[in-house]
Amino acid sequence: MMANVNRDAVNVICIKWGKLYGPDYVNNLYHGVSKHLRRAHRFVCFTDDATGLEEGIETFPLPELDLPSGQGDKRWRKLGLFRRDLADLQGQTLFLDLDLVVIDDLDPFFDHPGTFLIIRDDDLFRAKPLRRINPARNRFLHSVGNSSVFRFGAGRHAYILDAYVADPEGATARYEISQQFQSAQLEAHGHLQYWPQEWCVSFKNACVPPFFNSYFKDPVPPPNAKIVVFAGTPKMSEVLDGGGHKWYRRIGNVDWLRKAWRG
Repeated sequence: MMANVNRDAVNVICIKWGKLYGPDYVNNLYHGVSKHLRRAHRFVCFTDDATGLEEGIETFPLPELDLPSGQGDKRWRKLGLFRRDLADLQGQTLFLDLDLVVIDDLDPFFDHPGTFLIIRDDDLFRAKPLRRINPARNRFLHSVGNSSVFRFGAGRHAYILDAYVADPEGATARYEISQQFQSAQLEAHGHLQYWPQEWCVSFKNACVPPFFNSYFKDPVPPPNAKIVVFAGTPKMSEVLDGGGHKWYRRIGNVDWLRKAWRG
């Protein structure tokens, strides 16, 4: 479904394919964005199945990668968002993964200066001292952007998709996941920039008190957090269902998270 297009509006987009995430993930994200983004915006879902999506959510087919027949990795489908012709989108575009929770103001994500802004992946995890054994790899991994939340100009970074389509087998041989490849292309073009660290936080590493402190305190978002991301385990669905515990980590009460997720 397509709404009347407001060319002055910014875009918030997501992508859903397969059976991993149901329509409730898109609907709840839509409500969270509507609650926390004051400026005029379009909410767009690229999907292979629009069943159950609420009115107000614009839908388009999944962006084509235009790969040579039989080549490429379907798990890298997100790179299709860098087509020159991404549906009818123009201007500033914020991508959000489905397995995250918006808890505060999203307007700063459009106000922050930069050409392409993304989470620094290392900001979501605790330090990994052993990685320093290989300084070159450590430097590269420290530069990688986590593609759960990124802002770009629609159609302005087609070089990312072009490079992948030119050699999909080489890309998947050199890089473990698509966000590593994406980050390398952005850095090569001088476009790789990061959100302020406190805006997008890991539920496990930033909200849950560390180790046995979690048995005495419930999870809380840190000050200035705007989006809670579920990098690694536990998954968001586990936490919302009351699970995700380990012997060394209690999850505790997350009613604030459920309330935010439901918009």
